[in-house]
Amino acid sequence: MRLFPRFMAVMATLLALPAAAQDIVGAPASGKTGFQTAGTELARDLQWLDGAINVIIIAITILVVVLLAYVIVRYNRRVNPTPAKFTHHTPVEIVWTIVPILILVFIGANSLPILFKQQEFPEGDINIKVTGYQWYWGYEYTDHEFGFDSYMIGAPATGGDNRLTPEVEAQLVEAGYSRDEFLLATDTAVVVPVGKTVVMTVTGADVIHSWTIPAFGVKQDAVPGRLAQLWFAAEKEGIYFGQCSELCGQAHAYMPIAVKVVSEAEYLEWLKGAVEEYAGDPSTLPGNVKVALAD
Repeated sequence: MRLFPRFMAVMATLLALPAAAQDIVGAPASGKTGFQTAGTELARDLQWLDGAINVIIIAITILVVVLLAYVIVRYNRRVNPTPAKFTHHTPVEIVWTIVPILILVFIGANSLPILFKQQEFPEGDINIKVTGYQWYWGYEYTDHEFGFDSYMIGAPATGGDNRLTPEVEAQLVEAGYSRDEFLLATDTAVVVPVGKTVVMTVTGADVIHSWTIPAFGVKQDAVPGRLAQLWFAAEKEGIYFGQCSELCGQAHAYMPIAVKVVSEAEYLEWLKGAVEEYAGDPSTLPGNVKVALAD
């Protein structure tokens, strides 16, 4: 009986070959460490700041180790049996006061603008409300008055039991993914056009969740009863993955986030279909899409 699901998985693979060509940009890689490739200006800024601070930390660590080694060799009991006795050294104290101040000023001068860039929200070309549930995400495209829920492929809501079975693998392939994207791929994804500013309003319906896309450099807790915001402008087409990043209960590990960044034309085509499928407001569609609807 197990042969039939495997057969279906193989058939789904063959039928979905064009869809499988999706460009997976923001996904973890097995055996790799470090940041994902930055997909936004915010992510690039954060990664640069992290690298700069690491250089400072490494330089300080090396300096301290070298000084300790020098003191151990130069002033040990055998080489220096009669140690000098003094309580302070004014030039040294001036140096170790001024240098840390300069380092902190450098870090602050570069980190505060990045923080302000994250928290000063531009006018959104696309506005989406995100709601975290136990254990899935709900999305509302408030500009067009429609919304949908997004479940992990393989979750109970999609007919699975959070395990990679042949049936689940068939669903993944049919959606244009592979078994490598299990626990990351969702049955529906957030779709946005490349280069456009997306402003998301984030909240929670039950407990605290956290909406995160590492490649975008964004993370925002979804707190019940509160509204918070984040923004991004993706620079490259592709599929970007994230995970709920706030421990939210038994199925916390099974509520991934998928964002598809597409061209403007592809987005308009998807938007037309989404308004029809999810009973949105056709009057909010751009003019060229209205014509398509009228046809």
